[in-house]
Amino acid sequence: MRNKFTHIIPLCIALFLCTTLAFSQSKKQQELEDRRQELRREIQQINNLQKESQSKQKSQLTLIEDLNYKVSVRRNLIKVTNQQANLLTREINDNQDKISELREELSTLKDNYAKMIVTSYKSKSEQSRVMFLLSSTNFKQAYKRIKYINQYAEYQKEQGESIKAKTIELQEINQALLKQKEDKQKLIDENKIAQAELEKELKQHEILMLAISKDVSKYASQIKERQAEANRIDREIERIIKEAIAASKVGKTTTSKSTGYAMTPEDKVLANSFETSKGKLPWPVEKGVVKLKYGRQPSPIVKTIMIQSNGVRIATEKNGKVRAVFNGEVYRIIASKNGNPSVLIRHGNYFTAYSNLGKIYVKKGDKVTTKQEIGEVFTNPSNGQTILSFSVFKDSKTQNPASWIYKM
Repeated sequence: MRNKFTHIIPLCIALFLCTTLAFSQSKKQQELEDRRQELRREIQQINNLQKESQSKQKSQLTLIEDLNYKVSVRRNLIKVTNQQANLLTREINDNQDKISELREELSTLKDNYAKMIVTSYKSKSEQSRVMFLLSSTNFKQAYKRIKYINQYAEYQKEQGESIKAKTIELQEINQALLKQKEDKQKLIDENKIAQAELEKELKQHEILMLAISKDVSKYASQIKERQAEANRIDREIERIIKEAIAASKVGKTTTSKSTGYAMTPEDKVLANSFETSKGKLPWPVEKGVVKLKYGRQPSPIVKTIMIQSNGVRIATEKNGKVRAVFNGEVYRIIASKNGNPSVLIRHGNYFTAYSNLGKIYVKKGDKVTTKQEIGEVFTNPSNGQTILSFSVFKDSKTQNPASWIYKM
């Protein structure tokens, strides 16, 4: 019995490891495919947005920003597609190894089965079986011989079934292998097209950067002006949030060290719901692509200039509707002297800000629900761009919207 388990245990471990590896590869392949489709949709959205505004005369700055973003997404697509193709190569190699093993097993099974059939044929007559039983020295031996004859017949049947099962398994793996090879070829073909598109975009990028390099100071000045306007809006939002925190403490007992919003029991419930929805909140626009990420980063045009982004900038379609990302209350409509208004929504001690709106559908004090339309993004008439600036705050501290919004 010990010897049997000594052989069985390593086989079970090997089978478990093979199954686990196949499952993990399949899961990884699905994740890569999902990501590839997301990137393809993103490129399609970029193309659609560019078509909407192609009749407008865009500045060199806007053109290079658009191209930089598109090149970045295209490179990610090529990278993910390569990863998929490499994973498929490994899976193809695994299946080819399995096919070789199965063919050897099948060959051995068929040889053994053929030998059994020959042996069975030689002793298949009823007389031979009767003589085999009658030659027994006692009843116990006769009983064992009957049992042996039955077991031998059952073993023959099992071997036949095993051959059938292995044949089917071999056919299925062969079909899977053909499908994998087709899928890999499709990925290779798609990557060739993507690579060709990338080369075109890089040439355009080179031409634009050459034009910009002739007057760097002019474009640096434009970038700084944009950053100054964004900073001004950010400071105003932060000031209003700090005022809200101070107002929440009036008439309430709080510790001197407390710097956060003094919440009511209802506020705490709302804030907890907001927190548990982290990573699952809907986008503030139905269709859009992130053109500027959160945090401090070098300008893609003039690398020596650093850009500070307290939120994200999302390019969307003309007249794109702005949606509240969660239940809350409109705390303030913020007017802008040089720009367009913003809407600030409070969710307990969390705030979300939606800036550069062309139309506003809500007013201060309104209760809003998740995905409720609160306005429209402003479309710049000179370049046709429709950009929403979106920020998330916990008390007065900025948060990375990509950590809160689903698949941002």
